[in-house]
Amino acid sequence: MHKARAGIQSVEVGFALLDALSRATGPLMLRDLAAAAGMSAAKAHRYLVSFQRLGLVQQDSQTTRYDLGPQALKLGLACLSRIDAVKLARERIGPLMLEIGHTLALAVWGNHGPTIVHWEESPRAVKVNLRLGDVMPLLSSATGRCFAAHAPATAIAPLLQDELAQAREESRTDVPLTQHGIDAMLAEVRARGLARAIDSLLPALAGFCAPVFDCDGHMVLGIVALGSVAHFDADWDGRIARALREAATRLSGDLGHAG
Repeated sequence: MHKARAGIQSVEVGFALLDALSRATGPLMLRDLAAAAGMSAAKAHRYLVSFQRLGLVQQDSQTTRYDLGPQALKLGLACLSRIDAVKLARERIGPLMLEIGHTLALAVWGNHGPTIVHWEESPRAVKVNLRLGDVMPLLSSATGRCFAAHAPATAIAPLLQDELAQAREESRTDVPLTQHGIDAMLAEVRARGLARAIDSLLPALAGFCAPVFDCDGHMVLGIVALGSVAHFDADWDGRIARALREAATRLSGDLGHAG
C-alpha cells in the first residue's frame, strides 16, 4: 500500500462547492449550494468569496445566486481540448472485451462513412472478414445504423439512398426497403441506446454498436461488439447490451457529455 500523500484539506473541502455547481441544472442560492456541498452557509460563503476572486465562481447581483465563473469555463475547455476520444476508448476496451467475451471494435465517421479504426479480438472469436479501415454500411451493420441514427440527415442522405436502391435491386429481406422502415429502425436505435444487427452484415453474425457523445452532444465514435449468433447474447437488455451501454455512457461523461 502506498502512503497517502499530504494535501491541503481546505482545498478538497471547498471543491465540494464547485462540484455541486457543476452538477446543478442552473445557478443556486447560497443555502441550496451549501446544502448540496454538505456544509453550513457561513462556511460555504467564505469559500465562495475566494472562488469569486479567482473567477471560478460568479454571483448574479440581481438574484444573488451563484454559478460557475469564466475561469471554470477556461479550465473545462482546456481539459476537453486535450482529450482524444479514440485513445481514451482504446484504453478501456481491453477489459471490456474480457468482461463480455466477444470481439470489440471502435468506429468513427470517416470520409466515406462509419470506419473501423481499432480492433480487439477475443481469443474465442469467430473469424470475421473485416479489417481496420473498412467502411460499414448504414443499413445492414450495427455500426452504420448507430451512426445513421445520430448523424445529421443531410450527412447520411446520399449514402442511405444509394444503399436503399441497391437493397431494393437485390430484394433483400434483412434491411428496411422504404424510408418509413428506415425511420422506424433509426428511431428504435435512439430509443434503445444502441444499434443491433443480426444476420444482415455477415451470415451467422450478430453485433451491437453503442454511441459515444462529446460535450456538444455529437456522436464521436461507436463501441462495437460482435460474435457468432450461436454464442452472442443479442437480447436488447442482455449482458452484452448492458455492458456496452454502461461503457459508452461512462466514456461520454468523461468527454463532457451531460447525458
